[in-house]
Amino acid sequence: MSERPETLYKAIGGIDVLRRLSSTFYDRTLADPLLAPVFADFTPTHIEHVTVWLAEIFDGPADYTGKLGGHQSLLRSHLGLSITEPQRLRWMELMAAAVDEELPDDELLRRRVLEYFDWGTRIARDVSASPAGADLGDPGPTPRWGWEGLR
Repeated sequence: MSERPETLYKAIGGIDVLRRLSSTFYDRTLADPLLAPVFADFTPTHIEHVTVWLAEIFDGPADYTGKLGGHQSLLRSHLGLSITEPQRLRWMELMAAAVDEELPDDELLRRRVLEYFDWGTRIARDVSASPAGADLGDPGPTPRWGWEGLR
């Protein structure tokens, strides 16, 4: 692994690649009959917020924490959505297709990124079962995901 960039963020290609990944994914998601209802309140700023979140998760700039409310804010955005397991699995299918299309052709990189999404979507599904405004307590700092998974 010494030939690989130190972080997933660098291996992915930075913020512009993450922005393309998010755009490609949400173009498909908003057109998907199973997922579109989850994103009924979608706005174009959602793509940028997801992009900034992913940059931070994969060890890029910590702008989600610095400018958008950090881990607590991300979790709160899922409250009350009532995401089902079939919706989570469809989300993963569409993200896997976007990863194949937009990320570098590196099997380990793609696997690590999809492992993060699998982990994160399970948390989003669980949090979404709580009503909007629920007290989440302190979830701690924004997680970081690297070549070995969650750090």
